[in-house]
Amino acid sequence: QVQLQESGPGLVKPSQTLSLTCTVSGGSITTSGYYWSWIRQPPGKGLEWIGLLNSAGNAAYRSSLSTRASISRDTTKNQFTLQLSSVTPEDTAVYFCARSLSYADVVTLNYEHRGQGTQVTVSS
Repeated sequence: QVQLQESGPGLVKPSQTLSLTCTVSGGSITTSGYYWSWIRQPPGKGLEWIGLLNSAGNAAYRSSLSTRASISRDTTKNQFTLQLSSVTPEDTAVYFCARSLSYADVVTLNYEHRGQGTQVTVSS
């Protein structure tokens, strides 16, 4: 059974860089055919896709976040990491990592497995 667990600071100051790590167990992030995403849910709003890595390590991002978001991975630890720079209070949200079976599933917010999420608050 694949499990995903998010970790990182719960409070980030405005203009700083948010960094979150997703640790995956029960399956390798390099296994072909899977897409590994970061998504978030701001308070009172719906899910919002941030970006993804495919099994080859290639990244894609939501256009509105592409200048601030960066996703990388450590295959030795079976982890992938989100960095979001120049954060503002509008980046306050519950952040999730997730696995999808296809790119179509990614864009329709259909996730086979998803972590429990971690609250990140941007405040001074």
